[in-house]
Order: sequence, then C-alpha cells, then structure tokens
Amino acid sequence: MQLYNKLSAKERAHLIETAGKERLTLSFYQYTQIGNPNLFRDYLFLHWNPMEVLGRIYVAKEGINGQLSLPAENFETFKEHLDQIDFLKDIRLNIAVEQDNKSFLKLTVKVRDKIVADGLDDETFDVTQKGKHVNADEFNKLLENENTICVDMRNHYESEIGHFQNAVTPDVDTFRDSLPLIGNDLKPAEDKNILINCTGGIRCEKASAYFKHKGFKKVFQLEGGIIEYARQVKAEDLENKFLGKNFVFDERKGERISEEIISKCHQCGAQSDVHVNCDNQACHLLFIQCESCQEKMQTCCSSDCQDIINLPEEEQKALRKGKYNSNKIFKKGRSEVLKFKQ
Repeated sequence: MQLYNKLSAKERAHLIETAGKERLTLSFYQYTQIGNPNLFRDYLFLHWNPMEVLGRIYVAKEGINGQLSLPAENFETFKEHLDQIDFLKDIRLNIAVEQDNKSFLKLTVKVRDKIVADGLDDETFDVTQKGKHVNADEFNKLLENENTICVDMRNHYESEIGHFQNAVTPDVDTFRDSLPLIGNDLKPAEDKNILINCTGGIRCEKASAYFKHKGFKKVFQLEGGIIEYARQVKAEDLENKFLGKNFVFDERKGERISEEIISKCHQCGAQSDVHVNCDNQACHLLFIQCESCQEKMQTCCSSDCQDIINLPEEEQKALRKGKYNSNKIFKKGRSEVLKFKQ
C-alpha cells in the first residue's frame, strides 16, 4: 500500500516533461467536521495518487484545504471522486488563471490541527458562522460604497505585489498575526461594511466568521477569493479593481491579474513583481528580484549568498549541514540585505 511519494521532485519533473500531458492547477477548501483526519488522509492519497494528482493538501478536524494539479484528462474522474464524498459534493474548484504543468511536483497530504492556523484558543468561536459570500460584481459595488472598508487577509509579501484598490493591507507575516487587528484597529468600524478578500477564499471565510464573532454586523467575503474574482471579471467583462499580481503558493509564485506593476525589486528599486527564492539553499529567502538583478546576483539575495553558491557543492553542503531553512521559503522578504523592501 503506497501512502507516500516514491519519486523525487526532479524525477517527477522529468516524467511530466516526457508525458507531454496538459495539467490543470486548481484549489478548493471546505470547513466541516472530520472525525478521523488520519484515516481520511490515507483515503485521499490512495485514490488521488493513481490519478497523477500532485499538490499540497491539508486535512484537519475542521475540514480540508487543497492546492493541486492533475492531468486535464483526469479532471472529470477527479471531480466524480469528490462528488462521492458528502461534504465535497459540488464543491467549487478554483481553476488557476495561469497554468503551469510543473506548479506542483509531489503529492503531499498532511494532517494538521487546523487547515488554516489562526492561533485561536476560543471554544465559543464557530468557524461555520461566516459572513455573506459575494461574487465579483457584488464585490465591485460594495468596494465603491463609501461606507465600506476592504480588508486583505493575506500576508505582506502577497499584497505587496497585488491588491484591491483602497484595500487595508496589514503588514503581517501570517494569518494569525492579522486576526488581532479585528479586535483592535478595525473595532471602531464595526458598523461599516467589512469586505474581506484573500487568495482562494479559505482565509477570508474564517476571518469573516471571526469578525462576526467579535460583533461586526455587516460582513462580506469575496467568494472564491481573488482567483475566482479574476475568472468572473474576464468571463463577464466586468471592471477589474485588482491591481497587479495574485501571489500563489506553488512553483509559479504569482498570477497576473492586471498589467500594473505596483512593487519594486528589493535590491535595486526598479519596477518588478517577480518573486524568487535565493539560490543559496542554506538561505532560500523569498524576495522580489528584477531580471537585471537576477543576472547580476545569480538569483541570490546578497553577495554573501552569491559567494556561497559559487563554492564546490560539497563545501555548500557542509555549510548548511544541520540548518533548517524551510520556514524561510515564504519568509517573506524581510532581511536587512534587501534595501528596497517596502
């Protein structure tokens, strides 16, 4: 019984290239009560691995959060499988705006305490008591209302490259860091329309429930998040009120929603909204780097890292031995070496 990946990311990338199949990148989530997350995790892996599903899926007692890719020819089979699970029947699947066959290179299904870490320890909080879902057209109309405050529930490195017009963009590293704002900075606005958005809907759904839990009355969330907003804007020829790119947590690191470039290269200050990871594997810092600096700095965040990547591989391995760097992968453009970080 195979419940884990047997191929490395490099081997999988080669297989994807040789297979020549078009793949779809998509995401979905559902808050629900799952009695045995470990059993459900194994069930999903056993059924999805033969379908060539790759991605990052989190399962918890509060529900499921999935970001994945699969061969386009397997989409209907995958959808039929979801429909066989009661709480996933007819679930909305957010199809990526921009496709990339290598957006994911492994299938990872993990059991977590929560599908969205919130730092809350409040047994009275009910995540299912959410705000009102609105589509792209309704969102635009609310955004134009002078009695509306639009709140971006994403992290600083996401909103830096793209956000809605006039949105409040908290300077936070994690979702849990943004929740205290609800009870502090925004409390005086509890009688206004609170309009919430995030990437695909999962964070703003939990946030909308927390706003209501804290006494806010008129709480609205963008259904399907920025991904679905972009699809509806294009399909229905609506005005696009999103500026820039939508950050995504896969190998693409972003989907262009509008032509504006609203951020700067963190090294030289030129206009750029391209995120890279520092090529020094002992660093791997996420930051914005223009093409010129990528060439000059060899996709490194600093001259120190550039010196390291030009050492023999064995010396590089020795330098990073015992160091754990995965938390830096999306962390976040905060470094003293980045002179033009906003």
